[in-house]
Amino acid sequence: MADTRNVLMSTKKRSGSDDNDWDHDDFIVARKQMKPMTTLWPEDPATALANARHEFGEHGGVNMSIEASATFTVMEPETMRRMFSGELGPDRDFFIYSRHFNPTVLNLSRQMAALEGTEAAYCTASGMSAISSVLLQLCSSGGHVVASRTLYGGTYALFSHFLPRACNITTSFVDIKDFLGVKEAIVEGRTKVLYFEAVSNPTLTVANVPELCRIAHEKGVMVVVDNTFAPMVMSPARWGADVVVHSISKFISGGADIIAGAVCGPASLVNSMMDLHQGTLMLLGPTMNPKVAFELSERIPHLGLRMKEHCHRALTFATRMKKLGLKVVYPGLEDHPDHSTLKSLANKDYGFGGILCVDMQTEERANRFMNLLQNYTQFGFMAVSLGYYETLMSCSGSSTSSEMNAEEKELAGISPGLVRMSIGYSGNLEQKWSQLEKALSRMQDTKH
Repeated sequence: MADTRNVLMSTKKRSGSDDNDWDHDDFIVARKQMKPMTTLWPEDPATALANARHEFGEHGGVNMSIEASATFTVMEPETMRRMFSGELGPDRDFFIYSRHFNPTVLNLSRQMAALEGTEAAYCTASGMSAISSVLLQLCSSGGHVVASRTLYGGTYALFSHFLPRACNITTSFVDIKDFLGVKEAIVEGRTKVLYFEAVSNPTLTVANVPELCRIAHEKGVMVVVDNTFAPMVMSPARWGADVVVHSISKFISGGADIIAGAVCGPASLVNSMMDLHQGTLMLLGPTMNPKVAFELSERIPHLGLRMKEHCHRALTFATRMKKLGLKVVYPGLEDHPDHSTLKSLANKDYGFGGILCVDMQTEERANRFMNLLQNYTQFGFMAVSLGYYETLMSCSGSSTSSEMNAEEKELAGISPGLVRMSIGYSGNLEQKWSQLEKALSRMQDTKH
């Protein structure tokens, strides 16, 4: 029978006395010394996912079991002391409490680490909890962050309002394409983090990850990259990013039914975030429900297939819409200013992302366009979020970027009529294109 030690964690609780007999082949270990979940970076993230340990069910099921317990028993009284001291941990199948580590959530974390090519990962209750936990772990009172001025509205509000008020952590917002400006914004000895999105929300600016990492690392600054818009498409850690964060709610989930996040990075960082006295994940409690983790772990294996279709349709629609004279923003188009950057950084065969934008100039025209697409032709839905199998549309300036004032939106390049489209893959491509054309024709017919 094949040796399954690297793919199957025993479901039997071990006592403290057989501690020294337990094999150290697991990828996830105790709080004080977490071993890397993954150590090699293949060219294709799907290959890394396929190589990750597969967790079988308690009775040999091909799917893992859901460990729904909040707390875990020990067989000997002395074992609990050893667990709280960090001597025994999940590497030896010892669990304390699910706010700390849960077997089902850890399995999803292994998958996320494999996906992003990082040593370790930890999955959280939301994307914002992942982002805020990382920032609060890396920055103390008086700390400083340099961040892209084009960010998801919630992240922008965290940096511009909450962190200065509650934590005395300030942020300088910069144009990340202005490398000199980024360099000058870093205050040596005070700046702790350079933060940006791999592909920005909603303007689809593509970050030159290797160059930005070089600038930051020369100054001793950690690089945190939000890769929510481009899972599988880009792998920021491969190009030097220290930490990659995700809102798993989007493309990775794919069903618009789950809120979740992830922190992917060095084992040392994840360990520090789980520290009993100082760890933000441990103490702030952004805990993922194991039932959610189970759902997500079943979706990640087909993420690559979904992303390829999202990206294929986005490129097709962007190309055709541009030919019709619309002002389309999509990094897969050769006239996009960052097309060559994304082409040089993208993982082979995954395309250029599943999001495109159409600038309708005014909010009124944007709303009329979306109304026709939803209520006249059934092309998609007016809703925030992204990565759903149906197309989702929103006018970013008055929705997901509404936390920014008019001047901030102008600096970020967000026009009042910018419609963000997360292109779905439901139905036939030509069927959906026909619906889009029909809405455009109606726009022309009702033009004043």
